[in-house]
Amino acid sequence: MVDFIGIVLALFIPIIIVLGILILASIRIINQWETGVRFRLGRYLDTLQPGLRFVIPVLDSVQRVDMRILTIDIPRQQVITKDNVPASINGVVYFKVVDAATAIIKVQDYVYAMSQYAQTALRDVAGSMSLDQVLGEREQIGKDIEKIVEAASKDWGIEVTNIKLQDIDMPEDLKRLMSRQASSEREKRATIIKAEGDRMAAENLSKAAETMLKSPGAMQLRTLQTIDGLGPTASNTVVIAVPLELMELVRNLGEATGKKK
Repeated sequence: MVDFIGIVLALFIPIIIVLGILILASIRIINQWETGVRFRLGRYLDTLQPGLRFVIPVLDSVQRVDMRILTIDIPRQQVITKDNVPASINGVVYFKVVDAATAIIKVQDYVYAMSQYAQTALRDVAGSMSLDQVLGEREQIGKDIEKIVEAASKDWGIEVTNIKLQDIDMPEDLKRLMSRQASSEREKRATIIKAEGDRMAAENLSKAAETMLKSPGAMQLRTLQTIDGLGPTASNTVVIAVPLELMELVRNLGEATGKKK
C-alpha cells in the first residue's frame, strides 16, 4: 500500500509541477496604460485590453504597446532658409498610438519612424521660409510640420497631438548684426518718442503764452506761485525780474506825488 501511494505521488507530482508551470506561462497582466497585441503562430489574433489575460504558451506571443502620449525629440537640424541663411533648429513631437495592432504590424519601429519623418518635415518647412519667418512664426511652422507628419502617420495607427520648435540657433556674426539692428530700432523709437514729447510740450507752452497774453494778471500769479514753491530755506537765492508794467506804475505814482507837493 505504501509502495502504491509512493508510485502515485511520483507520477502526479511532476504532472502538477508541469501544469503549474503552464498556468504561470499562460498568464499575462496588461497594465492600464497598455494594450497587448496577440499573435498565434505568427499571425495576428486579437488585441488584449488591460487586466489579467490568458494565452496559450508556445503558440501565442504578446507585444505590449504604450497607449499614453509619447514624447520624442527632433534632433538639431542644419537648415538653409529661403534667403540662404544657415540655421540650426530642434524641436519635440507629441503623439500617441490609437490603433496598437496597426502600429505594430505596419511599421517596424513606429517611434523611430516618427522621429525620422519629423526631421525631414522640419527641414522641408523651414527651408521654404525666410529667416524672419522662421524666427517669428514658430507656432505656424509647428502646425505645418504636424500636418505633414500626421498625413503619413494616420495610416500607422498613430495620432500626432502637437509639434513644437524648441531652439533656433544662428551663426555668431549674424547674431551680432541682428543685435545691432535691434539696438538701432530701439534708438529710432526713442528719438521719435522724444520728438513727439517735445512737440506736445511746445504746443502746451504756446497755449500758456497765449493765455498769459490775454490775461495781464496771469504772469504775476505765475510769479507768485513760483516764489511760494521755493520754500522757506535760507540758502535759497531768488532773483525776481520785475515786470515793466509794475515799474511804470511805480514811476507814475512817484510823479503824481511830486506834483502834489
